Formats: sequence, C-alpha cells, structure tokens
Amino acid sequence: MTAAVAVTWKGRLIGERYGQGITAQTRLEGWSMGKSLTATLLGVLMQQGVYTLTQPAPIPEWNTPDDPRAKIRIADILNMSSGLRIKAPQDPDYDPAGPYPDHLYLYTGSVNSFHYAATRPLQWPPGKVGRYHNSDPVLANYLIRLAVEKRGEDYLSFPRKALFDKIGVRTMVMEADPFGNFLGQGYELASARDWARLGNLYLQRGVWNGERILPEDFVKFVSTVAPAWQADQRPVYGGFFWINGDGTFPVSKDVYYMNGAGGQRTIVIPSHDLVVVRLGHFKGETLAMKGLRNTLALLTEAVPPSK
Repeated sequence: MTAAVAVTWKGRLIGERYGQGITAQTRLEGWSMGKSLTATLLGVLMQQGVYTLTQPAPIPEWNTPDDPRAKIRIADILNMSSGLRIKAPQDPDYDPAGPYPDHLYLYTGSVNSFHYAATRPLQWPPGKVGRYHNSDPVLANYLIRLAVEKRGEDYLSFPRKALFDKIGVRTMVMEADPFGNFLGQGYELASARDWARLGNLYLQRGVWNGERILPEDFVKFVSTVAPAWQADQRPVYGGFFWINGDGTFPVSKDVYYMNGAGGQRTIVIPSHDLVVVRLGHFKGETLAMKGLRNTLALLTEAVPPSK
C-alpha cells in the first residue's frame, strides 16, 4: 500500500519506486506534512524580516490589553504549545464518544478557519503544555496571510513566488477553506520528489543555490525538541516537525521529519546527508512503518556518515 518512495543523498536522487498508476509527477496527499510546509513559509517571512520567533503573535482577535492570548509568541505556536483550548484525538483525555473534535472541524467545517482558531480560549499558559492541535498551524497560516496582504501582495500566489519557484517545486497544490485561507495544517498534495526538495532545503540549513531562504537559526529551532514537550518527557516534537527523540526510527535521535496521517513521511537525516520520502495509503500504514524502519536501517548502514 505504498504509493511512492524517493531517497536523496547530498541533494541527489539515488533511488525511487512507485506503485501502480503512480509516476514521479503524481501529486499525492501529504496530510500533516503540510504543517512543516507552513513552518517553512513562516520561516521565509522571518528571513524577510517580517516576523521573529520571540515576538508575540499579532493576531487581530487578541489585540486588547487584557487578553491573555496576546502573550502567545510565534515560537509557542510553532512548538504546538500555544495553550489554546481545542479538542483533538491525540489528547490524553480524548473521548471518541464525545463531541466532534475541533481538530478535525478545522478540516471539515465550512467556516473561516483562521477566525475559528483565533477565537479559541486559553486553556494553559503559553509555552507550558505541548499538545498536537490543528489550531496552531492554522494560526501560523493566518500570520502568513496577514503579513502578505499587509504588503499589498497576492496571498494565494505567495507560496509559489516566495518558495516553490526558488527550490524547483512544481507539483505542489495547497487547498483552501471556503474563505480562501490555505489549510496548511494538512491539505496539500505534491509528488515524492517535491516533498524531497522541501526536505533538502532543511538538509542544506535553509540555503538553496547560494540563496538563504530560511533564517540561519530557523532549521535548528524546528529540529530541536520544544521546551513544553521536553518538560512533559515527550521528546518528539519541535517546530511543526517531529523529532526522533524516542527512537521511533532506527537512526540517531536528532533526526527530524515531516509526519502525515496514513504513513506520509519526509525524513531528514543530517548525519548521512539523506532525505527519505514515503507516501502511501492509510490501509498500509502499519506494515509501511515496519518497512520504512527496515529501509532506514539499511540506508544508514550503506551510506557512510558525513564527515
């Protein structure tokens, strides 16, 4: 049930395989790998001097002196630790028999997703509790739209002009809610090669063809375990990227990756200059992850560590 696998070493494609009816140009769903794409687009704006990690997020709905949400920093949002109240299937106290979770409603509700996320109340102090909630990447996309339109630019073409055209991504399609807001928490489709291109931007520390696309410290930020998650003894999440801190994959614990439902993965292995992409179908996820772990073990044995 795997649709595509692509492997690059030092930016060079060294192997790829495709399922029946799939080619190197076929757009495949990445699901929550889109969160890492969202981080990248926000990072582009940081490199352009628009935002910083440590500044309070300038969300209009929080723009009152007594609103505790005004203290949420952009770093807290990227670390999935904004503290906003939202129900998600990954919550420790999640009840499947309870109300439809906000986490999924942000995909399926016919609402302005940006406004919905921005009007959730605070549940915990910002930066203190790590929870995998779609509200945070939705808010990051909100920040992107606010900045782009404030400059008088076209929001819908921003990803293409600011990122995709620069790194050679040609197949990426980003879908939007009924209000034209990109659903960058996980409604993107692209070929395995293009997901690998995005992974290689991080392998190259945010530089592409000599041009710095992301701030120098941004790659380190997204690939470092978030303080709130570390405090909870779950060293698995960074800045809209997952971290191999619990040894999920048989590679070093500093490996980080884009992670989407159904076994979608783009894995960055700096110690071996490797990027590995696996895309496929929900039904095959369990076996696919076993196969992917075996693949990574073989690859890191066959490819010498970087000097």
